[in-house]
Amino acid sequence: MRKGDETRERILEIAEMSVLAKGFAATSIEEIIAEAGITKSGFFYHFKDKNELAHIMLKRYVCANDRVFDDVIERGHQLSDDPLQAFLISLKLLAEVMSDLPNGHPGCLIACICYQERQFDREVLNLTARSVEAWNARFRAILDNIALEHPPRDPIDFDDVADMLSCVVDGSIIMSKALNDPSRIERQVMAFRSFIKLLFSSTPQIRVPMPNSTGISGTVN
Repeated sequence: MRKGDETRERILEIAEMSVLAKGFAATSIEEIIAEAGITKSGFFYHFKDKNELAHIMLKRYVCANDRVFDDVIERGHQLSDDPLQAFLISLKLLAEVMSDLPNGHPGCLIACICYQERQFDREVLNLTARSVEAWNARFRAILDNIALEHPPRDPIDFDDVADMLSCVVDGSIIMSKALNDPSRIERQVMAFRSFIKLLFSSTPQIRVPMPNSTGISGTVN
Protein backbone atom coordinates (compact mmCIF):
# COMPACT_ATOMS: atom_id res chain seq x y z
CA MET A 1 0.00 0.00 0.00
CA ARG A 2 1.36 3.41 -1.00
CA LYS A 3 1.88 6.08 1.63
CA GLY A 4 -1.06 8.13 0.33
CA ASP A 5 -3.32 5.08 0.50
CA GLU A 6 -2.08 4.32 4.00
CA THR A 7 -2.92 7.87 5.12
CA ARG A 8 -6.39 7.66 3.57
CA GLU A 9 -7.05 4.33 5.27
CA ARG A 10 -5.81 5.73 8.58
CA ILE A 11 -8.19 8.70 8.30
CA LEU A 12 -11.12 6.38 7.59
CA GLU A 13 -10.21 4.12 10.50
CA ILE A 14 -9.97 7.06 12.93
CA ALA A 15 -13.22 8.57 11.66
CA GLU A 16 -15.12 5.30 11.96
CA MET A 17 -13.99 4.65 15.52
CA SER A 18 -14.87 8.22 16.51
CA VAL A 19 -18.33 8.04 14.91
CA LEU A 20 -19.03 4.72 16.61
CA ALA A 21 -17.88 6.14 19.94
CA LYS A 22 -19.66 9.50 19.96
CA GLY A 23 -21.53 10.10 16.72
CA PHE A 24 -20.94 11.89 13.44
CA ALA A 25 -21.82 15.40 14.58
CA ALA A 26 -19.38 15.21 17.50
CA THR A 27 -16.57 13.97 15.25
CA SER A 28 -14.63 16.96 13.93
CA ILE A 29 -12.17 17.18 11.08
CA GLU A 30 -9.73 18.84 13.49
CA GLU A 31 -9.89 15.85 15.80
CA ILE A 32 -9.31 13.43 12.93
CA ILE A 33 -6.29 15.24 11.51
CA ALA A 34 -4.77 15.59 14.97
CA GLU A 35 -5.08 11.84 15.56
CA ALA A 36 -3.81 11.03 12.07
CA GLY A 37 -0.87 13.44 12.39
CA ILE A 38 -1.64 15.31 9.17
CA THR A 39 -2.53 18.88 8.21
CA LYS A 40 -5.98 20.12 7.24
CA SER A 41 -4.83 20.42 3.64
CA GLY A 42 -3.72 16.80 3.88
CA PHE A 43 -7.25 15.83 4.89
CA PHE A 44 -8.84 17.76 2.03
CA TYR A 45 -6.41 16.14 -0.39
CA HIS A 46 -8.18 12.85 0.32
CA PHE A 47 -11.75 14.04 1.01
CA LYS A 48 -13.44 17.16 -0.33
CA ASP A 49 -15.62 17.52 2.77
CA LYS A 50 -17.06 15.66 5.74
CA ASN A 51 -19.97 14.25 3.73
CA GLU A 52 -17.61 12.61 1.25
CA LEU A 53 -15.72 11.17 4.21
CA ALA A 54 -19.00 9.71 5.52
CA HIS A 55 -19.88 8.22 2.14
CA ILE A 56 -16.51 6.53 1.62
CA MET A 57 -16.39 5.44 5.27
CA LEU A 58 -19.78 3.73 4.87
CA LYS A 59 -18.73 2.00 1.64
CA ARG A 60 -15.59 0.77 3.40
CA TYR A 61 -17.70 -0.55 6.32
CA VAL A 62 -20.12 -2.34 3.99
CA CYS A 63 -17.27 -3.93 2.03
CA ALA A 64 -15.70 -5.18 5.26
CA ASN A 65 -19.00 -6.77 6.33
CA ASP A 66 -19.45 -8.28 2.87
CA ARG A 67 -16.04 -9.92 3.15
CA VAL A 68 -17.00 -11.46 6.50
CA PHE A 69 -20.26 -12.84 5.10
CA ASP A 70 -18.56 -14.06 1.91
CA ASP A 71 -15.92 -15.87 3.93
CA VAL A 72 -18.20 -17.65 6.41
CA ILE A 73 -20.76 -18.60 3.73
CA GLU A 74 -18.07 -19.93 1.41
CA ARG A 75 -16.45 -21.92 4.21
CA GLY A 76 -19.85 -23.38 5.11
CA HIS A 77 -20.38 -24.56 1.53
CA GLN A 78 -16.89 -26.04 1.45
CA LEU A 79 -17.69 -28.15 4.52
CA SER A 80 -21.13 -29.40 3.48
CA ASP A 81 -23.06 -29.90 0.23
CA ASP A 82 -26.36 -29.76 2.10
CA PRO A 83 -27.64 -26.13 2.04
CA LEU A 84 -29.08 -26.31 5.56
CA GLN A 85 -25.95 -27.79 7.12
CA ALA A 86 -23.78 -25.32 5.18
CA PHE A 87 -25.76 -22.37 6.57
CA LEU A 88 -25.67 -23.77 10.11
CA ILE A 89 -21.90 -24.09 9.81
CA SER A 90 -21.68 -20.53 8.47
CA LEU A 91 -23.68 -19.20 11.42
CA LYS A 92 -21.39 -21.03 13.84
CA LEU A 93 -18.38 -19.48 12.11
CA LEU A 94 -20.03 -16.04 12.23
CA ALA A 95 -20.59 -16.45 15.97
CA GLU A 96 -16.92 -17.34 16.40
CA VAL A 97 -15.86 -14.26 14.40
CA MET A 98 -17.98 -12.07 16.66
CA SER A 99 -16.58 -13.66 19.83
CA ASP A 100 -12.97 -13.21 18.67
CA LEU A 101 -13.19 -9.42 18.34
CA PRO A 102 -10.89 -7.76 20.90
CA ASN A 103 -12.85 -5.83 23.55
CA GLY A 104 -16.13 -6.78 21.91
CA HIS A 105 -17.75 -5.37 18.78
CA PRO A 106 -17.05 -1.63 18.34
CA GLY A 107 -20.58 -0.95 17.08
CA CYS A 108 -22.63 -0.74 13.91
CA LEU A 109 -22.04 2.18 11.54
CA ILE A 110 -25.37 1.50 9.82
CA ALA A 111 -27.17 1.95 13.15
CA CYS A 112 -25.24 5.16 13.90
CA ILE A 113 -26.32 6.64 10.56
CA CYS A 114 -29.95 5.64 11.10
CA TYR A 115 -30.01 7.15 14.59
CA GLN A 116 -28.45 10.40 13.36
CA GLU A 117 -29.91 10.60 9.86
CA ARG A 118 -30.17 14.41 9.92
CA GLN A 119 -26.38 14.61 10.08
CA PHE A 120 -25.94 12.86 6.70
CA ASP A 121 -26.82 13.77 3.14
CA ARG A 122 -29.30 11.84 1.01
CA GLU A 123 -26.55 9.93 -0.80
CA VAL A 124 -25.29 8.41 2.45
CA LEU A 125 -28.83 7.54 3.59
CA ASN A 126 -29.62 5.89 0.26
CA LEU A 127 -26.41 3.87 0.40
CA THR A 128 -27.33 2.75 3.92
CA ALA A 129 -30.74 1.52 2.76
CA ARG A 130 -29.29 -0.25 -0.29
CA SER A 131 -26.66 -1.97 1.85
CA VAL A 132 -29.23 -3.34 4.29
CA GLU A 133 -31.47 -4.46 1.42
CA ALA A 134 -28.52 -6.24 -0.22
CA TRP A 135 -27.66 -8.12 2.99
CA ASN A 136 -31.27 -9.16 3.50
CA ALA A 137 -31.51 -10.32 -0.14
CA ARG A 138 -28.34 -12.37 0.35
CA PHE A 139 -29.83 -14.14 3.37
CA ARG A 140 -33.19 -14.58 1.62
CA ALA A 141 -31.49 -16.38 -1.29
CA ILE A 142 -29.84 -18.77 1.16
CA LEU A 143 -33.19 -19.53 2.82
CA ASP A 144 -34.87 -20.13 -0.54
CA ASN A 145 -32.13 -22.59 -1.45
CA ILE A 146 -32.49 -24.42 1.86
CA ALA A 147 -36.27 -24.69 1.43
CA LEU A 148 -35.83 -26.57 -1.85
CA GLU A 149 -34.46 -29.53 0.12
CA HIS A 150 -35.83 -28.81 3.60
CA PRO A 151 -39.36 -27.33 3.56
CA PRO A 152 -39.99 -25.26 6.70
CA ARG A 153 -42.02 -26.87 9.47
CA ASP A 154 -44.32 -23.83 9.70
CA PRO A 155 -45.43 -21.33 7.05
CA ILE A 156 -43.28 -18.23 7.42
CA ASP A 157 -42.24 -15.24 5.35
CA PHE A 158 -38.59 -15.76 4.42
CA ASP A 159 -38.14 -12.00 4.05
CA ASP A 160 -38.86 -11.70 7.77
CA VAL A 161 -36.40 -14.49 8.60
CA ALA A 162 -33.75 -12.86 6.42
CA ASP A 163 -34.33 -9.53 8.19
CA MET A 164 -34.05 -11.33 11.52
CA LEU A 165 -30.34 -12.08 11.13
CA SER A 166 -29.52 -8.39 10.68
CA CYS A 167 -31.76 -7.58 13.65
CA VAL A 168 -30.07 -10.24 15.78
CA VAL A 169 -26.56 -8.97 15.01
CA ASP A 170 -27.34 -5.27 15.48
CA GLY A 171 -29.57 -5.87 18.49
CA SER A 172 -26.98 -8.03 20.21
CA ILE A 173 -24.32 -5.38 19.63
CA ILE A 174 -26.53 -2.89 21.49
CA MET A 175 -27.28 -5.40 24.25
CA SER A 176 -23.62 -6.34 24.67
CA LYS A 177 -22.74 -2.68 25.18
CA ALA A 178 -25.67 -1.95 27.49
CA LEU A 179 -24.84 -4.94 29.70
CA ASN A 180 -21.05 -4.79 29.19
CA ASP A 181 -21.12 -8.40 28.06
CA PRO A 182 -19.47 -9.06 24.66
CA SER A 183 -20.55 -12.71 24.78
CA ARG A 184 -24.15 -11.65 24.07
CA ILE A 185 -23.38 -11.30 20.35
CA GLU A 186 -22.07 -14.84 19.96
CA ARG A 187 -24.93 -16.26 22.03
CA GLN A 188 -27.61 -14.43 20.04
CA VAL A 189 -26.17 -15.59 16.70
CA MET A 190 -26.16 -19.14 18.05
CA ALA A 191 -29.77 -18.71 19.21
CA PHE A 192 -30.68 -17.67 15.66
CA ARG A 193 -28.82 -20.75 14.42
CA SER A 194 -30.98 -22.93 16.69
CA PHE A 195 -34.10 -21.25 15.31
CA ILE A 196 -33.01 -21.99 11.73
CA LYS A 197 -32.25 -25.60 12.66
CA LEU A 198 -35.71 -26.03 14.18
CA LEU A 199 -37.47 -24.19 11.35
CA PHE A 200 -36.12 -26.50 8.67
CA SER A 201 -35.91 -29.75 10.60
CA SER A 202 -38.39 -32.50 9.84
CA THR A 203 -41.31 -32.84 12.25
CA PRO A 204 -40.14 -35.16 15.04
CA GLN A 205 -42.09 -38.23 16.08
CA ILE A 206 -43.82 -37.85 19.44
CA ARG A 207 -43.21 -40.76 21.77
CA VAL A 208 -45.84 -41.15 24.48
CA PRO A 209 -45.32 -43.52 27.44
CA MET A 210 -47.98 -46.28 27.42
CA PRO A 211 -48.36 -49.23 29.81
CA ASN A 212 -48.33 -52.68 28.17
CA SER A 213 -50.05 -55.87 29.24
CA THR A 214 -47.17 -56.83 31.49
CA GLY A 215 -47.44 -53.58 33.39
CA ILE A 216 -44.11 -52.39 32.01
CA SER A 217 -44.24 -48.99 30.33
CA GLY A 218 -43.64 -48.89 26.61
CA THR A 219 -43.88 -46.15 23.95
CA VAL A 220 -45.93 -45.40 20.89
CA ASN A 221 -45.10 -43.03 18.05
